[in-house]
Amino acid sequence: MSLLHIDEPAAALHSAGHFSSHPLWRLGFRPFYLAAALFAALAVPLWVARLYGWLDGSLAANVGLSWHMHEMVFGMASAVIVGFLYTAGRNWTGLWTPVGGRLAALLGLWLAGRAAMLLAPPALAALVDTLFLPVAAWPLFSVMRRAGNRRNYFLVGLLGLLAAANACYHAAVLGWLALAPAASVQAAILVIVVMESAIGTRVIPMFTRNGAPGSAPASHVRTDQVSIALLAASALAWTVGAPAWLLAPLAAAAGVLALLRLWRWQPQRTLRLPLLWILHLSYAWIGVGMLLLALSALGMAAPGAAFHALAVGSMAGLILGMMTRTTLGHTGRMLKAGRAESAIFVLIQLGALARVAAALLDAAWAGPLHAALVLLSAAGWSTAFAVYALVYAPYLAGARIDGKEG
Repeated sequence: MSLLHIDEPAAALHSAGHFSSHPLWRLGFRPFYLAAALFAALAVPLWVARLYGWLDGSLAANVGLSWHMHEMVFGMASAVIVGFLYTAGRNWTGLWTPVGGRLAALLGLWLAGRAAMLLAPPALAALVDTLFLPVAAWPLFSVMRRAGNRRNYFLVGLLGLLAAANACYHAAVLGWLALAPAASVQAAILVIVVMESAIGTRVIPMFTRNGAPGSAPASHVRTDQVSIALLAASALAWTVGAPAWLLAPLAAAAGVLALLRLWRWQPQRTLRLPLLWILHLSYAWIGVGMLLLALSALGMAAPGAAFHALAVGSMAGLILGMMTRTTLGHTGRMLKAGRAESAIFVLIQLGALARVAAALLDAAWAGPLHAALVLLSAAGWSTAFAVYALVYAPYLAGARIDGKEG
C-alpha cells in the first residue's frame, strides 16, 4: 500500500465508538491541520513585524530569528506531519490512532509549546516544547507494532530525529551545547526533505497516473533508492560540517537526480490539474534547494537561499498540497481543486520565489528590493494558509459528507 493512498484501508477498520464524538476530534488530520494553518498564517506576520521594528515590548524580545525558524519547522510543520501520520496510520493498521480526548490533549500539548516559545523563559519553553514530538510519536509506534506494520517504522524514526533536533535546538539556546540554534532547525528541514522524498516517490507517480489523462510516469526502484540515499547523505554531510569538496558534489548529485526523476513523472501532464501540479512543483524545489546548497558550500550562494527553497517551496508547498488532498478525501469530497485551492497553491509558490530571491540578494544588497521581496513572500505564505483555514475549517470541523467514520 502506498504511503499516502489512505482512502483504501489495508485491513478492516475497527470501530472504537468514536463516531459520535465531535467531528473535529475524529481523526488526527482535523485539529492539527486547522491549528497548523492558523498558526502559520499568524506567525509569519508577527516575525515580519519584529524584523522591521513594528513590534515593541517584551513580546518582541522572544520573537527573534531563531524563534521564527523554530516555529515554522517544530511548530507548524511538526503539527501537520503528526496529523497526517495519525490519519495514515489509522488506514495502514486498521487500528485507532488518538481520537477524542486523547487527540485533544495532544493538540493542547502542541498549543502549550507554541505559547511557551512565545511567552515563557527559555528553560520552561524547552521543557514544554520538547515534550510534543516524543509523546506524539509513541501512539503511532504502538499501533504499527500491534499491527506488525514494520514497513513504515522508518517514519517513527524520522519523528525521533526531529525530536532530537528540537532538543539540540533548546540545548543550544540554553548554552548547554556549543551549536548555533539555527543549525538544529536546518538539520530538521533536511530530515523533512528526506521524508518528503520518500513519500513523494511513493505517491506522486501514482497520483499522476491516476489523475492525469494520457500520463505514464516512469519510476525505477534502484534510481529512487539512490536518490533518497543521496539526499540523506547530503543532509548528514551538512549536519556534521563536511568540507565543501564532499558536500558540494553530494548535494549537486542529489539535486540533479531529484529533478531527473521528477521529469520522468511527466509534470507537463499536470498543468491543468492543481492538485497534481502543486505536488510536482513543490517536489522540484527539493532539486533546486539541493543545487543551491551545493552552490552555498562553494561560497557561490547564500545558505539561506537553499533552506528557504526547501522550507517554503518544497516543505510548505507539499504541506498545502497534501493538506488539501487529504482533507477533501477524508471528508468524503471529490478530489477536485477549485478557485480557492488554485489561489492557495499559486500564493505559496510566489512566496517561495520571492523569499529565495531575497536570500540570494542578502550578500550583495539588503536595500528596498530585499525588503519588498521579504514582505511579498510573507504575504504569499500567510494568505495561502489563511485561505486554507477559512475554506477548509467547515470541512475539518464537520462530519464526513458520505457518512463514514473519520
